[in-house]
Amino acid sequence: MVVNMLCMSVIPAAVSAEQVTQVATAATTSDTTKASVSKVPSPDTLGLAVKSAVLMEASTGQILLSVNADQAYAPASMTKMMTEYIVSEKVKQGEFSWDDIVTVKKNASLSVGSRIFLAEGDQHTVKELYIAMAIGSANDATVALAEYVAGSEEEFVKLMNAEAKRMGMNDTHFINSTGLNRSDMPEEFRPEDERETVMTAKDVATLTRYIVQDHPDFAEFTSLQSYDFRGKDKIINWNWMLEANKDITNFKQYAYEGLDGMKTGHTSDAGYCFAGTAERDGMRLISVVMGAKTQPARFTETKKVLDYGYNNFEVKQVVAGKTTVTGAETAPVSKGKEATVPVVTEEAVNFIVPKGTESFEPEFTTNFAGETLEAPIEAGTKAGTITYTYKVEGMDEVQEQTVNLVTSEKVEKAGWFRLMFRGIGDFFGDMFDSIKNLF
Repeated sequence: MVVNMLCMSVIPAAVSAEQVTQVATAATTSDTTKASVSKVPSPDTLGLAVKSAVLMEASTGQILLSVNADQAYAPASMTKMMTEYIVSEKVKQGEFSWDDIVTVKKNASLSVGSRIFLAEGDQHTVKELYIAMAIGSANDATVALAEYVAGSEEEFVKLMNAEAKRMGMNDTHFINSTGLNRSDMPEEFRPEDERETVMTAKDVATLTRYIVQDHPDFAEFTSLQSYDFRGKDKIINWNWMLEANKDITNFKQYAYEGLDGMKTGHTSDAGYCFAGTAERDGMRLISVVMGAKTQPARFTETKKVLDYGYNNFEVKQVVAGKTTVTGAETAPVSKGKEATVPVVTEEAVNFIVPKGTESFEPEFTTNFAGETLEAPIEAGTKAGTITYTYKVEGMDEVQEQTVNLVTSEKVEKAGWFRLMFRGIGDFFGDMFDSIKNLF
């Protein structure tokens, strides 16, 4: 694969870290404007009947479609995905298990809307309540889990907002664990804050991506078509688009190949919402639609969004991990037996490209600023970074990915004798250059 080089492969030791940063920044700024490749269709051609929508590729986080995706709206029960994430994290960290018993408190028993009619004092496992929340959108099960994790829903909401901030969900605010309007919460458990829960489509997609990446077993819950709660009360999954529904009479017209999650939502303020995720041919997409007018519409509009992604895009590898990049083969070393050391990419770099693209030429810059290597050095030591940029015509964003350049060999420290003669050689070399420049 041919890669255009924009700046130096090795930064001389005499160049300061500040100079390196300036050069790399200038290269990135000037070159992102001239990168261009094949064009993709405009999302406007889809005619989406929703308030907002977004499409994200899960492995890169790249936005492929955006319609009012940064506008905050009521998310309804898509809020529960943050509750799901926190509970799953607590189990993953060993703070409690799926088999722990939860005793239902008053707040949960008073929940309205979608629910499994829990009574105060009822006892169920974390797993049972989690499934009721994930596929049946049960508000009472959700509150019961929130209170189990943090002691009260109010304290749990603090965890939710802290996680949202950590994830970069800058336009999200939670007031409860469920997505219910403030007025629909039990009066004695309402927050003093008059605000409501809001999220943007982009933030919902970001949260979904965290679930997919941090908890790849999510589909063990979200792809369940139904669940027998209490051994007799059947909970039906609100997600009609599950691929598993392809043989179900009432749902097969909505079933989507590869779709295994994630969460529906509906209130009068939010309209009908859906965060969906599907995987085909090794590419996982995340779609979010908010404010559809009917329950079926949230799925038909989601199909348009996902089809747009699978019909027009694919993931291509720019460079594999542990690869030597032409033009960025070595990094300088001080006090070593060798003056430079070979470097390779620490991990692979992938970009989203128009489907059918045979070859493409992303541009890159290298930066060794602030990573001065002094022997002895072990293999795998960070030596610098390499940043690739790529622009698809028809997409608003320039794709960018930075990975570390790491040493592929170890370098032993040189003895004083070798260092002395190297210093003498450098001195006379610099003096010769100075004299030469006089003529």
